[in-house]
Amino acid sequence: MLSQAVLRSVSFAKFTLSLQQPFRQLSTGFLRPQRIYQPNLYSTMAYSTVVRGAPNTLGYRLFFKDDSGKVVSPFHDIPLHANTEKTVFNMVVEVPRWTNAKMEINVKDSMNPIKQDVKKGKLRYVKNCFPHHGYIWNYGAFPQTWEDPDHIDENTKCKGDGDPLDVCEIGYRVAKSGEVVKVKVLGTIAMIDEGETDWKVLAINVDDPLAEKMNDIADIEREMPGFLEKTFEWFRIYKVPDGKPLNSFAFDSKPKDKAFTLNVIEQTHAQWNALMKRTSPADSISVTNVSVEGSSGKITAEAAQAVVDGSAAPAPAEKISPEVDKWHFVN
Repeated sequence: MLSQAVLRSVSFAKFTLSLQQPFRQLSTGFLRPQRIYQPNLYSTMAYSTVVRGAPNTLGYRLFFKDDSGKVVSPFHDIPLHANTEKTVFNMVVEVPRWTNAKMEINVKDSMNPIKQDVKKGKLRYVKNCFPHHGYIWNYGAFPQTWEDPDHIDENTKCKGDGDPLDVCEIGYRVAKSGEVVKVKVLGTIAMIDEGETDWKVLAINVDDPLAEKMNDIADIEREMPGFLEKTFEWFRIYKVPDGKPLNSFAFDSKPKDKAFTLNVIEQTHAQWNALMKRTSPADSISVTNVSVEGSSGKITAEAAQAVVDGSAAPAPAEKISPEVDKWHFVN
């Protein structure tokens, strides 16, 4: 039988491997399209990603292709639901757990590639607020959802933030940026960010060992004690090192259950549908797509490929400043 010390060593080694993996991937430069992991329990559609530009630079873009090789928009062409019963959802991973680069679906660029967020002309990296390192979940978005900035939510009394619905995937596996993961919805947090409603849906990969035990918000606390508390803490303090105030939350800083969350998802899906039917863009939102019938932004597969071909050529990753790993202590 292994001693407790050996077990701790093995556990730490596994943790270290998972922590280092995203950085090793970044250092490769992603010069070839990356096949995306897809479980076989639900739809068989698979997606791959195509890197353009150099990672860790302003010109970096991550485009998407479907299993036929057609360029697709992760915002508009990937379906929200992953099964006919509409109980499983597709999540587009933007930021892998433990990493700091603020990657996001670019809602303003044609075909909506993933890019790194920019503030004041510089790439944005989320600060490490002790004891957290980078993001503490796989962070991403639900396709075919949109938080309409002209809509005032009846619960939060705040307008939407103009982005797809954010998702925190809480399973054990560290995902890759651009991966499309099938998830079960468990609940949501209603963060208020500078006067805007910014829902944070909590979900778990359907292939995670805990997925069968998790069906609603209360199951998170039972199976992962303290995780909800730390999730609230992370969102409350993560902008403080950048000189911003603490974020606040609706509902007395308490999470909402699955039934409430499913309603939020359907509302933002309806807002996305309305966006796609507009004859003029909303706030420079790009609605280019290859599959949404009746939308003003539908283009041919050839035109979508031309968007990729016209972007910066792939190149090796630039080095990341060691400042990104600095601890920040928030009182």
